[in-house]
Amino acid sequence: MTPTLVQSHHRHAGTSPRVDLCARARDWAEIQERMLVPLYEAVYERLEVGRHTRLLGLGCGSGLALLMATSRGAVVTGVDPSQPERLALARERLLSHATGSSRARGDARLVEGGPADAADPDRPAYDLITAFQPIGCTAGDSEGLSGLLEAAAPLAGRGTPVVLAGWGPPERCATSSVMRVATKLADPLRSAGSWRPALRDDLEEVAHRAGLRPDGSGRVACPFGYADVESAARGLLSTGLFDAAVRATDPVQVDKELTEALHPHRRRDGTVWMPNVFRYLIARTP
Repeated sequence: MTPTLVQSHHRHAGTSPRVDLCARARDWAEIQERMLVPLYEAVYERLEVGRHTRLLGLGCGSGLALLMATSRGAVVTGVDPSQPERLALARERLLSHATGSSRARGDARLVEGGPADAADPDRPAYDLITAFQPIGCTAGDSEGLSGLLEAAAPLAGRGTPVVLAGWGPPERCATSSVMRVATKLADPLRSAGSWRPALRDDLEEVAHRAGLRPDGSGRVACPFGYADVESAARGLLSTGLFDAAVRATDPVQVDKELTEALHPHRRRDGTVWMPNVFRYLIARTP
């Protein structure tokens, strides 16, 4: 599936990406999150996600990947320890407006916390674990992921697939040039949150540290398409990848330089288009 261009979303007066966390979560859910739909679809197709699947989504955010799994009949549980605003949107999607089967809707769970908070001795073990938040874009963005996967593994059976996601090579990700703006502006905080190119074995290293066994991988084209430059800026800011730059400078300067970096990707009709490739790894629990 190729993502269609998202609708234009105009900035509301007084909205700051640094202080209005609810607005930022809404930007993520309405503008940016859908760019990863081809990744979710490729993984679900390869692993034959369906009515037999009990899925645990780590860092589930606003829940689009979970919603897509329920549309296939899967029973899903999502956990997220640090983004309550996104989790609130996931509840709206899954518990009020989900389009999957009634069984999947009734059994869907969302937990503000970590994997241990999703443990339920009265339910069968999970047979798929996903960690779809892509790594390999900023320095240190994989820190803590191995521990999260280690904590989740005991909730699944032996040999259960665990899916990790990451950015592809920078030469195949047009958005990499835009992300470098964050590094330049955040130079005083370069030790954390700075852009860095994805490395070939990023996902495998995380899996090995978590005690998982790599068992296949794939690459998926995930172009970022936006109706205009303003929507593109709002979508990218919603990822949190520019937070260090905002702290080091101010939102106005970040907006200005981000907008300038997006102009080479602006097409004649005003839309913004950036081809990207993302990689996923399938690992197995011990």
